Amino acid sequence: MNNFTKRILSGIAYVSILIICILYSKISFLVLFFIIMMFCLYEFTKMIQLKSVFPYLIAPLGYVFGNILNVEDVPSKIIFEYVGVALFLTIFTSFAWILLAKKEEIVSHLGKIFLSFIYIVVPFVLMAQIPFLNNDFKYASTVILGVFILIWSSDTFAYLIGKNFGKRKLLERISPNKTVEGFIGGMTACVLSSYIIAQYFTVLTVTQWIVIAFLVSIFGVLGDLIESMFKRQGGLKDSSNLIPGHGGFLDRFDSVIFAAPFIFIYLQIF
Repeated sequence: MNNFTKRILSGIAYVSILIICILYSKISFLVLFFIIMMFCLYEFTKMIQLKSVFPYLIAPLGYVFGNILNVEDVPSKIIFEYVGVALFLTIFTSFAWILLAKKEEIVSHLGKIFLSFIYIVVPFVLMAQIPFLNNDFKYASTVILGVFILIWSSDTFAYLIGKNFGKRKLLERISPNKTVEGFIGGMTACVLSSYIIAQYFTVLTVTQWIVIAFLVSIFGVLGDLIESMFKRQGGLKDSSNLIPGHGGFLDRFDSVIFAAPFIFIYLQIF
């Protein structure tokens, strides 16, 4: 099986699993995104050469703490309080352990743990909140699905326009393949897609979808560039080879990781 075939098959599997879990139920959505978060965390800690167990303890507690109130079939408030205490104690213990055990590079080690939490865990917690930010505060699968459709539209057309018509480099020292023309093409396709999506996914208004399209286009590209910067500093081409032909989970989610907090803020306000 050649690389092109692997890329096509793994891409179909990746998109199919994502869509099925989003549409099936809020539990399948939350579980899938927890699994993806842990894979992204694994790839990122390898990328920044962080050898510590604490990010893998803090991440599950942070994710549960951020999402437990969206699950109706459990005593959410009680679990919320206990998980909150556990999260605080884990963070406190990790800091105390490092201060006592590390004689050198304490600040660097703590900084990497903090970075992994801010860069991976927080965006996934906020990403998981997006389907619930509507007038009824109920799980709306079409909202998060629409966000991914916009990201795929932006990425696909940015690649096609950039490859065929791109002349001016967007930020060559970090990502030499990205062009201004590709960025504009991706944004245009994303905005047009948002108008089409708004006709079918009516939980949000046309205006809200268009604003989200601009957020996805702008901050999605920034997320891609930031991950490229981390990979360049780590001497890596891909975050991993867990998805054949596509690299790692972080390579597939770098755009939405950076865009999700801004989408969350926008929907939370408006």
